[in-house]
Amino acid sequence: MTQFIQLLEQGKQTIEDELLAGLNASCAHTSPKFLYDALGSKLFEAICELPEYYPTRTEAEIFSRHARDIAQSIGAGATLIDLGAGNCAKAARLFPQLQPAQYVAVDISVEFLHEAVSRLQHRFPAIDMVAVGMDFSTELALPDSVREENRLFFYPGSSIGNFMPEQALAFLRHLKEACTQDGYGGGGLLIGVDLLKDKSILDAAYDDALGVTASFNLNLLLHLNRLLDADFDVRAWRHRGFFNRQLSRIEMYLEATSKQTVRWTGGMRCFEQGERIHTENSYKYTQQDFINLLTQAGFNNVRFWSDPQQWFMVCHAQAA
Repeated sequence: MTQFIQLLEQGKQTIEDELLAGLNASCAHTSPKFLYDALGSKLFEAICELPEYYPTRTEAEIFSRHARDIAQSIGAGATLIDLGAGNCAKAARLFPQLQPAQYVAVDISVEFLHEAVSRLQHRFPAIDMVAVGMDFSTELALPDSVREENRLFFYPGSSIGNFMPEQALAFLRHLKEACTQDGYGGGGLLIGVDLLKDKSILDAAYDDALGVTASFNLNLLLHLNRLLDADFDVRAWRHRGFFNRQLSRIEMYLEATSKQTVRWTGGMRCFEQGERIHTENSYKYTQQDFINLLTQAGFNNVRFWSDPQQWFMVCHAQAA
C-alpha cells in the first residue's frame, strides 16, 4: 500500500502573506511553485511534448543511453526521493535499473501527485512507495516513514535552475545534509542540469509557437484568483519568456496589455500597460560551473553524462 502524507499545511494566511509581499513589491513577482496547481501541472506535461522544449527529451535520451553506467555508479537498493515528482514518469523509467528499496515522491501539487503515485503503485506493486505533499523549496522535513539508509535525491528536469545561484548552493547543501543525517552514509544526488547554448534555442523553448508555455504562465493568474480571492483578467495579460545573456538565465513574465487595477481581499494594485509580474527564472550553467557548485555544497566523486550536442547533462554525486 502507498502511504500518502500531507505536509503542505502552511495555512492560508502564510500563502497569502508570501504572495502579497511579491505582488506589492516595486517589481512584482511570484515564486514559480505557484505555477503548479492541478491544471498547471498538466500544462507542464504538455510543454514537455513540444518540439521546442528540448530539456525533457534530451534528458530522457541521456538516461536511456547511459542507464547501465548510471545504475552502476549509484548501486541498487537506494531510497529514491523524487523532488518535484510531477507525474513520476522520469523516476519510473529508472526503476528497472536502480531497483530502489523505496520510492518517495515529493511534490507541491498534492492532487496531481496522489493520482500519479496511485497509478505507479499498480505498475510496481513490489516497491514500497510514499507520496509526500510538501513545498520542499522552503523546507525538507521528510516523514519518519522515509528510510534514512542510502538516500538518493533525484532532481531531474533542470529544476535547479529555478533557484538563484546562491539559493541553489544553499539548497544543495541542505540535500547533502539530508543524505548523511543520523550517521547514515552512502547517499547522493542524481540531478539534471540545463547547459548554456544558443539564445535562439533557449528563447524558443520558453516561448513556443503553439502558446502552451504562455497558457502555463497565464494559468498562474487563475491560481492567484483562487488563493487570494483576486480578480485578475487573464485576457488582459500576455506571456513573455526570453534568455537574459548577462545573468545566464531564462526569465518569464506576465505583462499587462492595458492599464488596470487588480483587487484582492484587503488590497489592490494598479498595473500600468507594459508592467510585468516576474514568475520564473531558469539559470543555465556550463558543465564545470555546476560541478564546482556541487563540490562547494559538499558532494564528491561527481560523474556526469551528456548528449552529443552538449545541451544538457545528468550528474551523480556522492554525499560522503
